[in-house]
Amino acid sequence: MDTITLWQFAILAAASALVGFSKTAVSGANTVSLAVFAAVLPARESTGVLLPILIAADLIAVLVYRRHAHWPTLLRLFPAVAGGVVAGAVFMLWADDEAVRTSIGAILLVMAGVTLWRRRTLPEPEPEPGTEPEAGAASRGGRIKARSYGVLGGFTTMVANAGGPVMSLYLLSAGFRKLGFLGTSAWFFLIVNTSKVPFSVGLGLIDLRSLLLDAALVLFVVPGAWLGRRCVDRINQRLFDRLVIWATVLGGLQLLLR
Repeated sequence: MDTITLWQFAILAAASALVGFSKTAVSGANTVSLAVFAAVLPARESTGVLLPILIAADLIAVLVYRRHAHWPTLLRLFPAVAGGVVAGAVFMLWADDEAVRTSIGAILLVMAGVTLWRRRTLPEPEPEPGTEPEAGAASRGGRIKARSYGVLGGFTTMVANAGGPVMSLYLLSAGFRKLGFLGTSAWFFLIVNTSKVPFSVGLGLIDLRSLLLDAALVLFVVPGAWLGRRCVDRINQRLFDRLVIWATVLGGLQLLLR
């Protein structure tokens, strides 16, 4: 990793603040951050630099939304996610940056399109406040959907830290409301991102130089997370859903066009 300029550091600091904001307000917005990191740093190395920053933001999000997690959903997802992470680690052994960007960008755009189509053709009634999401999650169709999204989420988060949009679309499709969405997502990514550390170290994506840069950038996560927490109560449910979907579309386009 070459020495970065002051201007490049400022750009990375802003992207780190956006990571904090996304974890406490609009999940999926940090796809912009991963594109910024990959533009400033070598794309492969950027994933190793970004991972500790994501974990720091996940810790803050868990502290803020820890009571709103839906653990049956998490337990349903984790086995499939583990398989996706292992597949992603194997993929990283041979795939180049272009293959990673193109495949994940296309996946995100297709999934966002499917979500938008479902909302237009099969509108689902909003659950009453205080009710549990996923009324049909225990069905065979619900289990298949959870496994499919879980594998895809594990794969995309391993190869490019891009699992956020995948899991955002799953949680939206499962009927999660805003706080349940953020709480479940916070615990999910804290556990998954922490589990990725040994793989990233083994692949040479995390080393002493990347950790030194992380030590400086992680300071900017806190104000971003604070701003997100201040904003989230002012975002209504319909706007929240739309922001998540369009952040996914933007992230997919950035990956494809970068």
